[in-house]
Amino acid sequence: MRRDNTKADVRLKDFWRDNGRFADLFNAVLFDGQEILKPDALEEADTDVSGVIQLKKYQESLVRARDVVKKTAYGADFVIWGIENQQRVHYASPLRTLLYDGLGYLKEYNEITRQRKEDSEQKTEDEFLSKMRKEDRLHPIFSITVYYGEKEWDGPLCLRDMIVDMPEPMANLFSDYKMNLVQVRDSDKYIFNNEDVKTVFDISREFFKGDVETVKERYKDKKLQPELIAVIGKITDSAFLMQKGKGRRELTMCSVLEQFEQKSIEKGEKLGIGQGIMQRDRELIHKWTALGYKTHEIADLLGRSEEEVRVVQAEK
Repeated sequence: MRRDNTKADVRLKDFWRDNGRFADLFNAVLFDGQEILKPDALEEADTDVSGVIQLKKYQESLVRARDVVKKTAYGADFVIWGIENQQRVHYASPLRTLLYDGLGYLKEYNEITRQRKEDSEQKTEDEFLSKMRKEDRLHPIFSITVYYGEKEWDGPLCLRDMIVDMPEPMANLFSDYKMNLVQVRDSDKYIFNNEDVKTVFDISREFFKGDVETVKERYKDKKLQPELIAVIGKITDSAFLMQKGKGRRELTMCSVLEQFEQKSIEKGEKLGIGQGIMQRDRELIHKWTALGYKTHEIADLLGRSEEEVRVVQAEK
C-alpha cells in the first residue's frame, strides 16, 4: 500500500478550514500557545495566488494555489495566514514558501496598482514609476507548513540551507527566508489547546511509534468524530481508519482498534506485536529498515500494509 502522493488531501484541507483548529495551530507554533489569533476573527481568503512576473521584456505566468488561507481584519488593515500540507519531504520547501508568500504580496501590489491607475490625483515621478503612492503599504503574510510524514524531516528549513557554501562575508549579507515547519511526529513540543488538534497529532504520533496499546488505553473512553478518525487514517496511511471515518456516529479509538485487530486476526495478520507475519518477512523488514528502505517501500516489496511493517519495525 503506497501513500497517496497528492500534495494536500481534501480531508486535510477540510480539517484546517475549521477556525478553531486553524487558530490553535498558529498560536501553538508561532505564539507559544498564547491565544493571539482568535478563531472568531478569522475569515476565509482566496487561496489563488497566481501572478505574472514581469521584468522588462521577460514575463512569466505562475499559477499557484495555497491549501488553506484565512485573514484577520483589524479595522482597515488585515493579516494573511496560510497553511501548506506536505505529506512527503520536499527539498525545495523554503523556496516554495518564499514563492507562495511573494506571489501573495505581488497579488496585493497588483490590486494597489489597479486602484492607483484609476486615481486622478497628481502623482510624483517616483509614484508614477512604481505605480504606488509613497504611503501605500502591503499586509503581512504568515505561513506554516505541516509535514505529516512518518520519517523525520531531513530537508532544508530555510532558503540558506538550499544555497551553496559561501565565504563568510557573503554569508553574513545573505537575505535568508525561514520556513515555519511543523512535524506531526514531534508535535508534542507544542502547546495545543484545541482538542481536535491535540487528539489527531497525539494518536498519529503514537501510531508512528507503533504504540497501539498506548492509544487504546489513553482513548479507551473518549468518543471521536468520524472526521477525526478519517484524518488520522490519512496521516498514518491507514485505509481501515479512513473507511471507519466515513460513518456518521462517534466511535472510541479503542473500539476501532479492537475491530481492526479482530479483522486482522481473521486474515491471519494480527496487529500488535507482529504475530501472523512470517519470520522471514520480519527478518527482511528489519534488514531493509537498517539499510535505509522507507516503510512504504518495504510494504510494497512484501505486499503488506504499512501498519504491519511499522509494528515489526518497532520491535526491539
